[in-house]
Amino acid sequence: MRLLSVLFFIVNAFALHIPDGTNQYDSNVWASARVENIKGYEGGFGELFTFLQGNEYFAYSVIIAVLGVLIGFTLHFLVVGPKHFSHDGKKVYAFNIIERVMHGIAAVSWIVLVPTGIIMMWGSAFGGGTFVRLMKNSHGIATLFFAFSVIPLFLYWTKRMLPAIYDIKWLMIVGGYLSKKKACIPAGKFNAGQKAWYWIAIPGGIVMIATGAAMYFLDFKQPGVATWLGISQIELLRLSAIIHNVLGVVCAVFFLVHIYMAAIAIHGAIWSMITGYKEEEEVYVLHHYWYQELISKDQIPVSEYEKVYPKLK
Repeated sequence: MRLLSVLFFIVNAFALHIPDGTNQYDSNVWASARVENIKGYEGGFGELFTFLQGNEYFAYSVIIAVLGVLIGFTLHFLVVGPKHFSHDGKKVYAFNIIERVMHGIAAVSWIVLVPTGIIMMWGSAFGGGTFVRLMKNSHGIATLFFAFSVIPLFLYWTKRMLPAIYDIKWLMIVGGYLSKKKACIPAGKFNAGQKAWYWIAIPGGIVMIATGAAMYFLDFKQPGVATWLGISQIELLRLSAIIHNVLGVVCAVFFLVHIYMAAIAIHGAIWSMITGYKEEEEVYVLHHYWYQELISKDQIPVSEYEKVYPKLK
């Protein structure tokens, strides 16, 4: 009993005296400065982030977009069908070993990035837990491989990917993909569709790497980045999530389009990224201005297909 009395005396002696009428808001623990700081989180991108993320608009938009693209592919395949070019004629050297290897690394990376990213968007539907964490880790590892391929592809292809006047003509006829007939298409080594995918996948991919890193390392303080952008830590996280998810939806759509065009819509086109060679007829028809460029530089002989298809001016 005596011991309890001593302990009671010590506790009362060291207890903080809180005057009458003082509530927890003004205490040393919950001071007004701390509460005001928490209130500050409500500004900036908070409302937009909550609206998009809280209502799962990103998750629904990517599913709708992917389903729409798949339906479009099915209709195209059934109504128009793939184009076939001769694989028995001459070959035109198009891509060196570095281009092919880096493209292969980037392609495999995207094959992992797109589905794992979609699963992460729908994490709650998959029950979270170990499976979703595995997808997150796989997403991060694939990002490292993609980052490795970005610089070489950027250096090799950027000049060829710059817009040209004839790209407008290509867009107006959708590259001839809506027609069953084969005719010379206004395109260089890369057509307007490939250029669009490049600018989304490479520069856009660099942005996604940066925003993904900001979210992935959210447990670590990043004051330098936030200060440089003139925003707070929480705003950096919100902005990164918004940009990353918007680009993610766009990339998922364009990636599927790229796969369909390379592997199905143009029969055998995918082999150029394996062997480095394109079929002569395919080059003459689908990359006609590149064919003319190669002829003007005496890099290939005149094609017999000039007798089959009218040349473009």
